[in-house]
Amino acid sequence: MAQIDILDPTVSLDSPVLIEGFPGVGLVGKMAIDHLIDVFEMDQYANIHCASIPPVATYRNETHELATPVRLYVDVDRDLLALQSDVPISPDGAIEFGNCVADWFDEMDLLPVYLSGLARQVEQKPALYGVASGGASDRLVEAGIDTPAGMGLISGPTGALLAHALEHGTSAIGLIVESNPQLPDPVAARTVIEEGIEPIAGISVPTEELSTRAKEIEKARAQLIQRMQQATDDSSRAEPLRMYQ
Repeated sequence: MAQIDILDPTVSLDSPVLIEGFPGVGLVGKMAIDHLIDVFEMDQYANIHCASIPPVATYRNETHELATPVRLYVDVDRDLLALQSDVPISPDGAIEFGNCVADWFDEMDLLPVYLSGLARQVEQKPALYGVASGGASDRLVEAGIDTPAGMGLISGPTGALLAHALEHGTSAIGLIVESNPQLPDPVAARTVIEEGIEPIAGISVPTEELSTRAKEIEKARAQLIQRMQQATDDSSRAEPLRMYQ
């Protein structure tokens, strides 16, 4: 049974922008949403209950209260909602989750912005693309966000939510950013915030912390590669001998 438990019914929003961030390629959506909630000190607005969400409970620091693993947060001053998930939704449950929350999204008269990572090794700054339904492409044009460079598809709960919007002719935006397929990618998360979320939502987001995390991850990656190379050099192995060596 679908249920969205509003924790503070007194909250009033005026055509808010909702940013969704499920765990995915490069953890881009998850990192972007966690960052928005932290830097803006957003308040928890609702718990989301759907059959497709794994039956687990989340606990957090500085509170005794348990929460569902998928939640909504709100920033009234910025007219902003954020959907945060601590768990992935299985491919089999993606459609159920999309149907579970999409009608409520429509009732709220909000513009949902869904985030997705495009698995690709990127040496330079990752590219950001935008897709839309229900006439929301105008917002992408105004924000200066490029169209995709090629054909593709968006799967998982993000794809199910976009498919629901397309089927029902409602406005929705999908932001697709090139992301590291093997490691968390804070550079991609920063790109989607600065070049996508900021102009669409009309907000300014401090992103210095994401830059710091990117440097830490790159340093850890370099150390791991060095350790693996050392292990290879020191490991046992057989080598052919040339007759007249």
